[in-house]
Amino acid sequence: MHITKYTDYSIRVLVYLAVHRNELCTIGDIANSYDISKNHLMKIVQALNTKGYLMATRGKNGGLRLQGNPSEINLGELVRDIEGESKMVECFGADNQCIITESCQLKHIFYEAQENFYQTLEKYTLLDLVGEKMQAPLRKLLHIRDT
Repeated sequence: MHITKYTDYSIRVLVYLAVHRNELCTIGDIANSYDISKNHLMKIVQALNTKGYLMATRGKNGGLRLQGNPSEINLGELVRDIEGESKMVECFGADNQCIITESCQLKHIFYEAQENFYQTLEKYTLLDLVGEKMQAPLRKLLHIRDT
């Protein structure tokens, strides 16, 4: 299973917001902490806002905030939501050109593996990534000052 950079960055944004719960954050803050392109994060933040994972407030006093509690954001559901219908192999897609698809068993094995991957992720929430023991190390690594 391959997780796209888009999904990776989406999770990073949510981790940052979960660690930085007391204040609004900016895309610039997140981009600087992870050394990621601000323009790339703008697209991700817009999608996360639309999907209801975060709340974005525009304007002078605006910023980003996690929508809800980290314990309510299931990692498996999040990855499925962001990745969409995975085309792990050609035969999963509508444009399949493989001539052995009809009798090939590999597609079933890959499907089972993919489902097991998601089922494992569904055992965890964002809180598992940013729980109390992880707050101090994450705050230090992400250069988040205590307020």
